[in-house]
Amino acid sequence: MLERIGVSSSKVRTPSELAGVDGLILPGGESTTISKLARIFDMFEPLQAAISQGLPVFGTCAGLILLADKIIDGTSDQETFGGLDAVVRRNAFGGQTESFETELAFEGIDGGPVEAAFIRAPVIESVGPKAKVLSSLPNGKVVAIRQDNLLGISFHPEISGETRVHEYFVREFVESK
Repeated sequence: MLERIGVSSSKVRTPSELAGVDGLILPGGESTTISKLARIFDMFEPLQAAISQGLPVFGTCAGLILLADKIIDGTSDQETFGGLDAVVRRNAFGGQTESFETELAFEGIDGGPVEAAFIRAPVIESVGPKAKVLSSLPNGKVVAIRQDNLLGISFHPEISGETRVHEYFVREFVESK
């Protein structure tokens, strides 16, 4: 997605690589696996430190879970990097067969609704006073928030080819830093 919008990117696997980036995207996938691998490869504390020191970070789906201060329905040993004043529920919409696509209004993004794919997606159960809601489903379930240097969304804009959320992250978080 970053290449499509003209932004160079690189993979981050070590603390020294992390130190060299202007922003970070925590992707979708399996949040428990990502946090365990971060521990195994000695990236957990460096990621927490970078987040607390203001590195712009965008979490999509599992990445949102990893940025939340608290999770519901996680494993007993699941950890998050934290930073978002929110409670997030894992797999809130059910399993793979309950995946769906929809269009969402998204504060700060012009040009009509954002195309969003929800795949075993989390939902933001509660938002603390430090965070700001950017998008909700018609039923009121919150699916996108921001706080300081962090952006978290429940869905996968890349599935539908939607570039505007990534453009928003680069413009509002990375370039404005």
